[in-house]
Amino acid sequence: MVWFGCCIVLLVVVGGGSTAVMVEGANVSYDGRSLIIDGQRRILFSGSIHYPRSTPDMWPSLIAKAKQGGLDVIQTYVFWNLHEPQPGQYDFNGRNDIVSFIKQIQEQGLYISLRIGPFIEAEWNYGGLPFWLHDVPGIIFRTNNQPFKRHMQNFTTKIVDMMKAEKLFASQGGPIILSQIENEYTSIEGAFHEDGPRYVNWATEMAVGQNTSEPWMMCKQDDAPDPVINTCNGMRCEETWRGPNSLKKPSLWTENWTSFLQAYGENALVRKPQDLAFHTTLFIIKMNGSFVNYYMYHGGTNFGRTAASYIITAYYDLAPLDEYGIIRQPKYGHLKDMHAAIKLCSQALLYGQLTIENLDQNQDAYVYNISSGECAAFLVNNSSRESVVVFRNSTYSLPSRSISILPGCKTTAFNTAMVSTQVSKRSMQPITRFDSAQQWEEFREVVPQFDQTKLRYDGLLEQTNATKDTSDYLWYTIRMQQNSSEAQYTLRANTRGHVLRTYVNGDLVDSAHGNRKVSNFTSESTISLSTGINNISFLSVMVGLPDSGAYMESKRAGLHEVLIQDVNITSYSWGYQVGLVGEKLSVYNEGPSNISWSQYSSPHTLTWYKTVFDSPKGDEPIALNLGSMGKGEAWINGKSIGRFWVSFKTNVGSPSQTWYNVPRSFLIPTGNLLVLFEEEYGNPLNISLDTVSINKVCGHVSDSHPPPLKSSEPRVLQLWCPHQRNISKIIFASHGNPLGNCESYSIGNCHSASSQQTVEKACLWKRECSISHTTENFGGDPCPGTLKTLLVDAKCE
Repeated sequence: MVWFGCCIVLLVVVGGGSTAVMVEGANVSYDGRSLIIDGQRRILFSGSIHYPRSTPDMWPSLIAKAKQGGLDVIQTYVFWNLHEPQPGQYDFNGRNDIVSFIKQIQEQGLYISLRIGPFIEAEWNYGGLPFWLHDVPGIIFRTNNQPFKRHMQNFTTKIVDMMKAEKLFASQGGPIILSQIENEYTSIEGAFHEDGPRYVNWATEMAVGQNTSEPWMMCKQDDAPDPVINTCNGMRCEETWRGPNSLKKPSLWTENWTSFLQAYGENALVRKPQDLAFHTTLFIIKMNGSFVNYYMYHGGTNFGRTAASYIITAYYDLAPLDEYGIIRQPKYGHLKDMHAAIKLCSQALLYGQLTIENLDQNQDAYVYNISSGECAAFLVNNSSRESVVVFRNSTYSLPSRSISILPGCKTTAFNTAMVSTQVSKRSMQPITRFDSAQQWEEFREVVPQFDQTKLRYDGLLEQTNATKDTSDYLWYTIRMQQNSSEAQYTLRANTRGHVLRTYVNGDLVDSAHGNRKVSNFTSESTISLSTGINNISFLSVMVGLPDSGAYMESKRAGLHEVLIQDVNITSYSWGYQVGLVGEKLSVYNEGPSNISWSQYSSPHTLTWYKTVFDSPKGDEPIALNLGSMGKGEAWINGKSIGRFWVSFKTNVGSPSQTWYNVPRSFLIPTGNLLVLFEEEYGNPLNISLDTVSINKVCGHVSDSHPPPLKSSEPRVLQLWCPHQRNISKIIFASHGNPLGNCESYSIGNCHSASSQQTVEKACLWKRECSISHTTENFGGDPCPGTLKTLLVDAKCE
C-alpha cells in the first residue's frame, strides 16, 4: 500500500471501465487521471516564477498576472546556496524570503508546486548547491554518499519544517500541493552505477518520510519509486516521454519550455505561442495530461553572480511575463485563451471515456464522453498543410499543425494555430544619459606581480579551490629571468576557465575566451621578454560555475598548463591573488574606503567607474543600456544587477544582452550610486538608463477565427496599452483582406474605405478599445464572397 500521511486505498472506475488505484491523503492525492484536491480531480496549469530572480515588490504583480493568465499553480525551486551560504547559517531575507513569497501566492488564491531539489540545476550557479559542500571530507555529490546525503537531508528537513511551522502544506490549509525531490537525475544516474538507483531509493524514502501528506515528484526520473510521481521536462512531452511508470500515477509535465535558455554568444531562440499551445493541448489529450507547468512563466534576472557558466543575466526574457514583469503578447494571451477553452472541457477530460476517430490522413478527433451526456472534442491536424474535415456532420477548417477545441463537441472555442490576442512590442527609451566625462570617476586595478603575492604554490592551483567561489577572478603570476638580450617567445596557456587575459610586465598581450559548449581552450601569443626579471600574470575569469553533470565536486577550472617556447613551466613556483582589489575594498558600496578615485580620463582595461544619478520619475521598469561596454559587472547602491558581457557577439554580430534590469526597489530618490567594473575597453560615456514599456500594439481577427462561444456576439478585435499609456495613433487599419501579419503588412485587393476612420473613432486616446469585425461596422461589404480580416497596428504613448 502506498500512502501520504493518513490515507485510505480505494478502487475507482476511470475512463468508462478501466480500474486504477487511487491513493488519497488528507487534502491532496492522485490517481491515474490527475491530482485530486479536496476529493476533486483537477486539470492544473502552472507557471515557474523564481522568487530570487525578481524582487519582493514585484511578487504581487507577477502572481496577479499569472492568475489573470489562467494559471492555478506557481512553481518555484528552493535555492539551497542562497539560504545556507555557510553550514548552519541561514538567510531567508529580502529576495530569499520564500515564506513571504508562498504566502502572497496563497493570498491570491493559487497553489504552490515546491521543487525543493535541493539540487536544482536551473542555469543557477553550482546547480543551487552551496560551494562549501565541495570541501566536506569524502563527499561525492548526488549519489549514495553518506556526507552528501546527510547535508541534503538536513536542508530538505529544514525547508519542510519551515513550511510546516507556517502551515503552508495543503493538509494544513496551505497552498503547497506538490513537492519535488532531486532534479533530472536520470541524466547522470548511470555514471554512479549501482549507487545511482540506491540514491534514488534513498531520496524517495527520505522525502516521503518528511510526512508532508502531499505527493512528491521526481522530474525526468522514469524509475521513480512509488509513491513518488515521475514527470516530464521538455518541449514535446507527448512525443518524447514514456509516460507515468505506474497506471495509478497521473501525467505531469514539470517543464514546458516557453522559450530557451540563452548563454553569452548565443542568439535568442523564440518559441512561438502556436507551438506551445499545440504541444500543450496534445499532451493533455494524448498523454492523459492533467498538470502542465510552463518553464518559465516569468524568468527574471540572475542578479549578482548567481548565473551558471556563461548564462546571461536576463533569464527566459521571452516567457509570457518578460524579465521586467511586462506581459509579452501574444504568448501570454494565446495561452490564456487556451486555458479557458480547456477548462470548459475539464469534466469530460477528467471523467469521460476517450474514443479516437480518424477523420483523414494525419487528422483525428479525440472525443471524450461521460455518462451524463457531456462531451468534448479535440480535432487534431498533424499535417503540415491546412485541412478541411467533417466531424459529426459539420465541416471544420484546421490550419496546419493545429488542434481545434470543441466544448460540447460542436462549436470551436479555440484553435492552437489561430492567435486572436494582440501583438505588443517592447521599447527602451533613454531617460538618463551618462555622457559627460565630469560625471564619472575611475579607479584602475593594478596587475599584480609575483613579488606582491602572498599565496604561493609550486604548480597551478585549481581555481575554485583557491577562490571558494567568492570571486570570478584569480590571478596566476610567475617571475621569469631573462639573461640574454630581449627576445620573442611563444606563450601558450591551456585553461578550463572561461576567460583568460595575459599580461607581460603589466601590459595586456592577449585575451581569449571559450563558450558554453567548450570546456577548455588555449590562449597563444608572441611575447617579448626583457633582460632581467620579467613578470607574467594571467587573469583567469569564471562566468559562473557549472550547474549539472556527474562528479561536479571534481570538476576543475582555471589554468592547467603553461608553456613558453614549448618549455612547460606548469610546475614552477607561482604566486596567486584571489579576486580584485576593488572587490576586497567593496568599492561598489558608498562609504569609507581606502580607494582614491580619479577623474575619468579614457577607456581602460581593469577599471572601476562610478557616478551618481537621480531616480527616474514614474513607475515604468527601467534598464541600464550597457551597449558600449565590454565585460564586467554592474552595481546600483551596492546591489549587483549582474554580469555583463556585451563584447561577446553572436554569429550575427550582436550582443546576447544589451539592457540590464534595474529594479526600482534598488533605488533611492536622489544620489543613486552606479558602479561598473570593466575588464576590457568599454566606454561608460555611451551608456544610458532607459525606461521599458510597450509602445506598439497590433491585432487581427478574421472570419476564420473561432467565433465567440455566445454565437449571437460578433468577432471582436481588442487592443490595449499598458498602464498610464493611451492609443495615440493608428498606424495601420484595414478591414478586408490585408496582406501579411503584425510583423509586416499592406493593404490587399479588398479594403473598406472607412477602416482608418472607424478604428480611430473607436480607439484614439483610449487605453483600450474593442472593434466589431462586421461589415456593418465598416459601412458595408467591399467585396462580397471574400473572407474578411481586420488588422490594426497602433502606437501607445
